[in-house]
Amino acid sequence: MQETSLYAPVKRFLESLDFTVKGEVGGCDIVGLREGEPPVVVICELKLQFNLELVLQGVDRAAACDEVWLAARMSARGKGREHDRRFRALCRRLGFGLLAVDGKGKVELLLSPAAVPPRRDPRRRSRLVEEHHRRKGDPSIGGSTRQKPIMTAYRQEAIACAAAMADGPKRPRDLKLVAPRAASILLHNYYGWFARAERGIYALTELGQAALQSQGVLDGPPLVAPFQVEQLGAKLGA
Repeated sequence: MQETSLYAPVKRFLESLDFTVKGEVGGCDIVGLREGEPPVVVICELKLQFNLELVLQGVDRAAACDEVWLAARMSARGKGREHDRRFRALCRRLGFGLLAVDGKGKVELLLSPAAVPPRRDPRRRSRLVEEHHRRKGDPSIGGSTRQKPIMTAYRQEAIACAAAMADGPKRPRDLKLVAPRAASILLHNYYGWFARAERGIYALTELGQAALQSQGVLDGPPLVAPFQVEQLGAKLGA
């Protein structure tokens, strides 16, 4: 059993509380927003068992949200930390909610989150809310950080830029409708997918073509030859 197997049942539980839930946002397994002014922000961390590391993760996340939930697999023999009164008392003092997920995906509410004195980190909270709003859909399963690159909003926009450039070089303003941050994405080129073909015009590199194929955006050979780094030097007279 993996942490990712807990994601779907916990997501359904939080959605039943009117939260819009997305996985792997800002380094958190689960972030949920309930619209309002300001929105209510919840963070839920997933583990295969209730332990101190899970509590410490909750402590680290607490300043960025309104509620912290800790979710783990229910112990098969009923001897896990979830049945330890001291563990529950600690989480109650911290204001954390506790959820246990059994082998069939049923979620049991062990402890509701409690109101605690404010402990805000406004900048971190703002980054979480912005990433949650920018990200299209829910492309990353909570608890999946070790499996593959997280599909952040930035990565989604970079893929949108690459897809729009599959048929040839483009200017940043040509891409603004599909990726509002296109100019910054092309300039900083974090993934190495783009290269400047000439002043103000960018083309895909081989890495960019490979990224599109790995996402299933391109089937078969590229529509245009990928831009080579060597070509860039020659074109600019390097």
